[in-house]
Amino acid sequence: MICGGMGTPTPATPEIQEVCDKVKPHIEEKMGQKLDTFEAKSFTSQVVAGSNYFVKIHVGDDKCVHARIFKDLQKNISLSDVQKDKSHEDEIAYF
Repeated sequence: MICGGMGTPTPATPEIQEVCDKVKPHIEEKMGQKLDTFEAKSFTSQVVAGSNYFVKIHVGDDKCVHARIFKDLQKNISLSDVQKDKSHEDEIAYF
């Protein structure tokens, strides 16, 4: 992968699910609701001064959210942004 470029989306791994679980409370806050279903489905990443992860997360029924999660060089994880009202068919893109 080229530094700054995004990779091709791939199925989510257990490690990506762990990253998502760490920011779940922040996603719930942005959505204004508790999420019983919260399963990372696919992701892509971007190498910057750390890593940006762009993750498609299934949140129930046919609904998904896209989350941009930043992991810095010290391995601190934070939610950068979230896009609501996504479907399983929506492709992950930079946002």
